[in-house]
Amino acid sequence: MSNSFSREAFNKVPIIGIMRNIPPAHVEMLVSRYHQCGFTTLEVTMNSEGAAKTISYLSEFYTDRLNVGAGTVLTLEDLDEALEAGASFIVTPVINEEVIKMCVARNIPVFPGAYTPTEIYKAWKLGASMVKVFPATRLGADFIKEVLAPMNFLRLVPTGGVGINTITDFFKAGAAGVGMGSSLFPTKLIETEQWEELGKHFSSLLNTYREFREHFA
Repeated sequence: MSNSFSREAFNKVPIIGIMRNIPPAHVEMLVSRYHQCGFTTLEVTMNSEGAAKTISYLSEFYTDRLNVGAGTVLTLEDLDEALEAGASFIVTPVINEEVIKMCVARNIPVFPGAYTPTEIYKAWKLGASMVKVFPATRLGADFIKEVLAPMNFLRLVPTGGVGINTITDFFKAGAAGVGMGSSLFPTKLIETEQWEELGKHFSSLLNTYREFREHFA
């Protein structure tokens, strides 16, 4: 059974850390640093080794401390596996109407992936809690601002290409949150088990966001 998604926790730090292909042996050390630094929301992609097992462990061990969700959910089978493991929210890279409608029916927050204004609006009308603008690498922050100008009711989460040097640009443009993968979880630091350096990296990025929020939010 899935756990409850805390919107309050997400809104406090609206950054979704995307764990993709993190070696299972490194999950505990990585997530403990992530949580200790103050992050609140974590996504485990379903195409990672042992994804369901990782979600199950994290959702149980970090109950009421982290929002633990499943990403790269492409099918109803993926959805069932993710929710059975305890995922509290669902992220998709595309618009799968069946997956979105099932999440809405079960009151599970769902963040479908969309690229164009038409896709974004369609995802929202289907019942998306937020829309993952993906890939945001080439679109940039100006795209978010321009889409929100006529549709300021949307809650957008740009994902892909969001780094420590661009994160505030997306929030200034009106993003409700951001998704961050390799820029938040550097492969080299994880593979070499440099946990202290990883913690410093987490703190630096989070401080960048907090300074922005203090001055602009």
